[in-house]
Amino acid sequence: MTHLYWVALKSIWGKEINRFARIWIQTLVPPVITMTLYFIIFGNLIGSRIGEMHGFTYMQFIVPGLIMMAVITNAYANVASSFFSSKFQRNIEELLVAPVPTHIIIAGYVGGGVARGICVGVLVTAISLFFVPFHVHSWWMVAITLLLTAILFSLAGLLNAVFARTFDDISLIPTFVLTPLTYLGGVFYSLTLLPPFWQAVSKLNPIVYMISGFRYGFLGVNDVPLVFTLSVLIAFIVVFYAVVWALIQRGRGLRT
Repeated sequence: MTHLYWVALKSIWGKEINRFARIWIQTLVPPVITMTLYFIIFGNLIGSRIGEMHGFTYMQFIVPGLIMMAVITNAYANVASSFFSSKFQRNIEELLVAPVPTHIIIAGYVGGGVARGICVGVLVTAISLFFVPFHVHSWWMVAITLLLTAILFSLAGLLNAVFARTFDDISLIPTFVLTPLTYLGGVFYSLTLLPPFWQAVSKLNPIVYMISGFRYGFLGVNDVPLVFTLSVLIAFIVVFYAVVWALIQRGRGLRT
């Protein structure tokens, strides 16, 4: 039985990876172009006027945040669009009637989102080498923050897709929730520049912890303690997984 579950997991995961790899011009190239424009505009043009931040050039400071922003949006979008497409085309019903545990279904879709998020992250990192020298303070922190963040937002995309009724529904959360939280998550600035009140408000934004932890991995500077970064990531993953598992197990929004 374990072998059959492994086959099911590889099948779902393989399908998800093939899906975004087959249309790489639409899935991998646009975020790379977008991040390149950020590097040029905010890094070269504006950054030269801002100067140093925490002992690093402004370009070096924003690179980790831009990489994380690309990972977040692509991991989320991959799972949200793929799972909703399966709902819309009624393909998901085949999985629901098959003897495949819910956690295998979740792991397969999340694995696809993580794969796309990491692929985009690697590509954006490679592009950043044309603008700043490569510098890594802690490889393990880079890896663990990247992986946990990709898992978290893949689960968030899956949760969005479960509730979505139309294709427009899967664009509402990224537009009105994800994008504002990301831009206010410390990608382009340090929390130390904010007044105490707004520093406290910013710490209610979970993306602040992810970007701070990822920036520590590259530069060795962070706005919040690393233990808070890891705790927030793990806590959100556990909660999102439990909610998604319960919804799929009950067939919420999946069965007609």
